[in-house]
Amino acid sequence: MEKRKDGFLIEKGEHDKDFIFGTRAVMEAIHAGREIDKILVQKESNNDLIKELLKESKQAGIPIVRVPEAKLNRITRKNHQGVIAHLSSITYASLDHVIDNCYAVGKSPLLLVLDQITDVRNFGAIARTAECAGVDALVIPEKGSAQINAEAVKTSAGALNFLPVARVKNLFFACRDLQKMGLSLVAVTEKSEKEMYEADFSGPVAMILGSEENGISEEILNIVDERVKIPMIGNIDSLNVSVSAGVAIYEVIRQRKG
Repeated sequence: MEKRKDGFLIEKGEHDKDFIFGTRAVMEAIHAGREIDKILVQKESNNDLIKELLKESKQAGIPIVRVPEAKLNRITRKNHQGVIAHLSSITYASLDHVIDNCYAVGKSPLLLVLDQITDVRNFGAIARTAECAGVDALVIPEKGSAQINAEAVKTSAGALNFLPVARVKNLFFACRDLQKMGLSLVAVTEKSEKEMYEADFSGPVAMILGSEENGISEEILNIVDERVKIPMIGNIDSLNVSVSAGVAIYEVIRQRKG
């Protein structure tokens, strides 16, 4: 156990993940404005205090995941009361503020939208490349994204301490909002005949990448302004998503520097 400056007792779990357990302790963390990545709640728990926790979590925009008791017991053997909150290692950014700040200084925004990328190592590697290349922000969904914990920060070589990350409730609607704010949605996907080197990235761009398993969701693919692919010459027809992100980001940088 470790006592932090804000007074909360934090337990270090596997891979150095920070978490708080106990219903009231988690509620106090919400009231104190702690950045919480997600809250695990035991499936069978449904008492009045749990209901209050669920309500407050929803109001705060914190994802709730119902899990069996065995999963909670694997995280800690202490009396968790059916509730464990994973703390985020970063402070999330406002998507509106990121875009407004770019336009305020006369910059064309460059965002990376990560759809269904759950592997923390890939996420960290993408963040590292994005920060080095001057990407303005990563956009991730509340659910279905890698947990931003100590391992993610370490994998990013500390880039997540500097790179804004906007966590949105619904990635589809966030993409719609980006279009309304003047950004072109560009999906990097094999479901395209157009190579990325044929596209124009000089204007405001939100580049979308999906996981290697599921790719970009169909509902988002259906609203993008453009689909582009990275050309493949060898026998293997796909790249690791973090490598794809690097190729795509630096094509944008190349065009803007030209």
